[in-house]
Parts: sequence; structure tokens; C-alpha cells
Amino acid sequence: MRLRQIALVGADLDALRADIEAVLGLGPAYADRGVEKYGLRNQVWPIGDTFLEVVSPTKPGTTAGRLIDKRGGDGGYMAIFQTLDLASARARIAAEGVRVVDQSDRDGASFTHLHPKDLRGAIVSVDAMVPPERWEWGGPDWKANARTDVAVEIRGCAVQTEDPNAVSTRWADALGHPREPMAGGWRIPVDGGELRFVPLGDDRGEGLTTFDVAVRDPAAVLAAATARGCIGADGQVLLCGTRVRLVQA
Repeated sequence: MRLRQIALVGADLDALRADIEAVLGLGPAYADRGVEKYGLRNQVWPIGDTFLEVVSPTKPGTTAGRLIDKRGGDGGYMAIFQTLDLASARARIAAEGVRVVDQSDRDGASFTHLHPKDLRGAIVSVDAMVPPERWEWGGPDWKANARTDVAVEIRGCAVQTEDPNAVSTRWADALGHPREPMAGGWRIPVDGGELRFVPLGDDRGEGLTTFDVAVRDPAAVLAAATARGCIGADGQVLLCGTRVRLVQA
């Protein structure tokens, strides 16, 4: 099970695109028309062979729009995992009693969206691609659009929750990866990175609060974020209402 894509939700997609590309040095983004059925538009950037997405509501009443209202602004939205054994993953999810809210299998690209009330903190999707290096949601030209001079890959994320013990247990069981204790919470190691579950740190409620990006020069990224006003009160890089934890590549 590999964390292949992080999705954020924001109100002003054009402004967010400019900030993200400037701070993380990313190349051209892909607009996935498939999200239109959810009342959204989006941009998807390759970071190495992992992906960062921002979705933005185009009409009232969307799940994404309600999340913006509930959490008081832009923030984390989805964690998308890739598996090499989709049948076993879906069987385990069903055995754990996790509800599926949307599912598709077409032309070698499959996804399984899980109910956020069953795996609290974010919408989780378990996907599979044929061949495995493909990533349908990044578009047909994602390899040509990848830029790694600044950012190399996404390596993890953090979810804040009222009950890190219970929520991390639920994610671990559904994903089939054991969890382990860490200072202040729990972590689940996954292929290429980790998921962290921590207590609520602000008044925004449960949600995906941080994603980890391996970068070549953290100081340079921090300077670029400062120049664009993309720094949070804690001094960390802040993009689309979500902290960016800079990891030395």
C-alpha cells in the first residue's frame, strides 16, 4: 500500500495554483475532467511519481464545499493509496465493515472511495493501475510534466483527530498495515512514507492537517514560501490551508 496522492480542497484554485507552483517548483498541472461529476474542478501536479491535487467546488452543496465550511477554510481532503492487489484490499475493507461511497473499474484504472465517517480524518481512496507506474489522475503526460529540481516526492501526511488511538487503529485495519506508537500519537508506516495520527491542535476539528514533501533545499523552499506569504503562525510552510512538512531529500 503506497501513498501516491494527496488532495487538498480550496476556494480559489487559480491563486492556490500560483502559490503551489512557486513554492514547490512544480511543472504544468493536469485538469482531470472526471471530478466534474462531484461538482469540482481541479489541478494535479506530479512530484516525482507522487501527486498533489487541489480540488475546488464549482457549485453549492458539494462534499468538498461542506468541508471548507465545516473546517473554516481551505485544507486537506483526501489520501489516495495505490495497491498491487486490489481484490485483496477490497475484501479486507469489506471485512472491516468500511463502507464504500464510490467505486470504478475502467480501462486499467480503478478506485475505491471509502466513507469518511468510517475512516475519520480524510476521504481515503484505494486505487490500482495497469501497469502500476501509470497514474490516470495525473493525466497521460504526467512524466513529461514532472519537475524535481525543488520537490522530489510526497512522503507522508498527518491527521489530527479527537481520538488518535481509535482512528489510527481503524486506518491500520482497513489498509492492512500495522501501526506503532510515536511521541504524542500513532504512526502507520506505508510504502515510501508514513501516516501520523495526532490530537487536535486547533479549533478546526478533525482533518488532514499536514503533508510531507521531500525537497532538495528546505531553506530555499522556506524562503520562497515566505516571499509569497505562505507561512503559518507556527513558521511552517502553509499551502491551501495545510502545513507542508519539509523533509531533506
